[in-house]
Amino acid sequence: MRTKRYPSDISREQFGQLLPLLEQARRKTKPRTVDLYEVFCAVLYLLRTGCQWRALPSDFPKWRTVHSYFAQWSEPGQDGVSLLERALKNQVGAARERQGRNASSTLLIVDAQRVKNTDTADLKGYDAGQKVSGIKRHIAVDTQGLPHAVAVTTAEVTDRKGALQAFKRRKAALNRVQSVLTDSSYTGEPFARGVREVLGEQVTVQIAKRSELHTFKVMPKRWVVERSFAWLDKNRRLSKNRERWLNTSLQFVHLAFLALLLRRS
Repeated sequence: MRTKRYPSDISREQFGQLLPLLEQARRKTKPRTVDLYEVFCAVLYLLRTGCQWRALPSDFPKWRTVHSYFAQWSEPGQDGVSLLERALKNQVGAARERQGRNASSTLLIVDAQRVKNTDTADLKGYDAGQKVSGIKRHIAVDTQGLPHAVAVTTAEVTDRKGALQAFKRRKAALNRVQSVLTDSSYTGEPFARGVREVLGEQVTVQIAKRSELHTFKVMPKRWVVERSFAWLDKNRRLSKNRERWLNTSLQFVHLAFLALLLRRS
């Protein structure tokens, strides 16, 4: 058993909330010889430090074993949802219920983050507006900054299309949404019509606008989604896109939010 602890670790009690779900990925009848807690902590170490898989400390399980389990947890199921995403959904709902709220939110705040690629990333696009070659992360959060819909696309995909893609992925879980708050990047009737087609005719799109030009002012509620992006940026693995596949990038985003909520529980 590992004696050295790392800042990226979570406690065994916190991991216990995930264990029944993560064990569902098991495909073989051979008795497990590795501790899933140590495997999960190894993935958290990689996420926080940004090291390569082969550079995992030797006191963790072998890197090929860790990578194999992460691949199983990241694989979409029949409903298109991975075990990591399902675990995140459960934690978001539990966090809201602890505050006396419904597990689903009626207001979502949407934004996109552009991330540069490294030479190891296979899929990339070019955002001519921001002059970034890489990917985009599209997230929709509630007023607490907790994610309810996430999508990862190449950088040439517009913010509007990326947000609609995120909504389509989590359509069944967003049935209580009544309003979507965005910035001027999402202006236009086509986007509002797309939101209504996905989430329902009752949903309205609000565009937050600055009161004065060329002056800095915190826009009401818009800072919440920026703080959520700042939470992601604390993980060096997410500072740039190093993944070959978009789904891997997406699952690391889910993992980052999941680790944050577990430490709060």
